[in-house]
Amino acid sequence: MTSSGDRADDASKAGGAGDDPPDARVGTGLLDVEMGPSSALAHLYRGELHRMKLWRERLDRTTNWAVLLMAAILTWAFSTESNPHYVILIGNAAVGLFLSIEAHRYRAYDIWRSRIRSLQQNVWAPGLDPDRPLEDRQWRRKLASDYARPTLKITMEEAIAHRLRRVYLPLFVILNGAWLLRVTAFAGEAWPASARVGIVSGAVVTGLVGLLMLGAIFVGLRPRVWHASDELREKQLRRNN
Repeated sequence: MTSSGDRADDASKAGGAGDDPPDARVGTGLLDVEMGPSSALAHLYRGELHRMKLWRERLDRTTNWAVLLMAAILTWAFSTESNPHYVILIGNAAVGLFLSIEAHRYRAYDIWRSRIRSLQQNVWAPGLDPDRPLEDRQWRRKLASDYARPTLKITMEEAIAHRLRRVYLPLFVILNGAWLLRVTAFAGEAWPASARVGIVSGAVVTGLVGLLMLGAIFVGLRPRVWHASDELREKQLRRNN
């Protein structure tokens, strides 16, 4: 058994030689099968959970702002008939801005979430059930590479699609449905003339709103290969057995 003095001598020799490789024992025992997850790995997991929780809260905060803004705009737009209907369209633009901010935050949130899922799949699940095979034999190498150089793992378009499916597509449906109701049932002239905004005719405004709504539906619901692994989606919420 190596004494502490021998280990100190070895460390001093390794530190004194500038061209020598790093200590080969660094990381040894961090996760041995016999000992289970070490204290260092447990603290790492807790730290990643904390980071993920903070970014999850930032996502929720942006959603709350969007909902509050939408409620205020709809309340004002329907308070009197003289209030212009295009304020609801401005609300669409504002909610779209919140969607963009939240998609950026979701890409950062996915960094911590993907690390947590890797540890859960490859450390805690096999630790609780020793007969369970590893999900990924290269998980240590991939996780180490991610710690060495963190990278965004999903595109902006996929992040927007996630947030549209979860929150923003229903918000856009409510906003545009309210706008359509405002220019048809609560207007002094017939639709589509009632949808006019300045010199832009009501037919053009209605067409633009419809195209933007169809574009949001396409981005949010089109079939795709999801790179945000192990996210809860509707088809995965219930087990078959």
